Amino acid sequence: MSTAILGATERELRRDRTSVKWLAYPPDVLPLWVAEMDAAPCPAVVEAVSAAMARGDTGYGWAPRYAAEVARYASDMWDWSVDPADAVVVADVMIGVSEMLRVLTDEGGPVIVSPPVYDSFFGFVEAIGRRRVDAPLGPDGRLDLAGLAAAFRAATASGQRAAYLLCNPQNPTGTVHTAEELAALAALAHDHGVRVVSDEIHAPLVYPGGPGFTPYLTVPGGEHGFAAFSPSKGWNLAGLKSAVVVAGAEARDDLGLLHEVHTHGSSHLGEIGHVAAMRDGRVWQAHLLTELADNRALLGRLLTEHLPDVRWRAPAATYLAWLDCRPLRLRHDPATVFREKARVALGSGPRYDPGGGQGFVRLNFATSPGIIEEAVRRMASVL
Repeated sequence: MSTAILGATERELRRDRTSVKWLAYPPDVLPLWVAEMDAAPCPAVVEAVSAAMARGDTGYGWAPRYAAEVARYASDMWDWSVDPADAVVVADVMIGVSEMLRVLTDEGGPVIVSPPVYDSFFGFVEAIGRRRVDAPLGPDGRLDLAGLAAAFRAATASGQRAAYLLCNPQNPTGTVHTAEELAALAALAHDHGVRVVSDEIHAPLVYPGGPGFTPYLTVPGGEHGFAAFSPSKGWNLAGLKSAVVVAGAEARDDLGLLHEVHTHGSSHLGEIGHVAAMRDGRVWQAHLLTELADNRALLGRLLTEHLPDVRWRAPAATYLAWLDCRPLRLRHDPATVFREKARVALGSGPRYDPGGGQGFVRLNFATSPGIIEEAVRRMASVL
């Protein structure tokens, strides 16, 4: 077997993996849909969690230790000074996000999102009984400030409390918002009385050589907002649940309204694994980013060779490719065609953009180069 982090073959993965990625579709379907990496585990995490199990350390977590490690990681990686007292540990990022939206808005109140965006944003807004207001990204995949201003104005016209749910970095486009864009967003939010909650789970997956990650709370005006973070995406630890919600300097009182019971959902083993990842797994993660960058380049070459009509922008972050397949004219949803005829499962565009995602698919390239090549060849075969 290859010693690469992303070197396993499909046969090896099917033999060893029992997550939803590998069981949701029949065995002849290549699963490149859900945001889960086919990565060999980080040794530091394996050692820490295995040792905890061996000694019977399987009780409830201690949130201050986890929050302190997140603060140290944020300082080292992004020069972001986080006071652990301004952080609440929660079960995962979306639980933290949705509970903050409950605090900041009223039943039936508006929550603005910018599609195409992580599809669970839509589900969580609906689940907590809020009303979604769309402010789509621009054609370049970046924040449309004029569109945001119009959406903020409309959302607050009747005097209702409103919030904006930011994806930073952006899923599925892989856009990394600049400090200037985020500052402009913060200014708009302040002008219209909109509170910003930023999902920053993909922050460790920003590629070197491009725009660096900017935490929303570090830009002028960001002190009125909130950020939710977890190392689960950066180290492929979705099965080990934990995350933090961090308040800006002017939002501490609102964070205090988040009931202490929400800290109970954080997994002690998740906290142990995440702490080990942030503290001792940085070399592993840097090597992973190198392999992901290689896969990103490989995908670009394969698309040029086999599917030249597909349009895309190589993502500056994440391991997700947002592919514009409209020139292929594969009906309303090409993901269905690729799954049924090529036996490749991809994310369906309308899931991420109900109003404008027709003809798009999301492809997860956090797998072995051989699987990427096989998937693109299969996709091309339907033409």
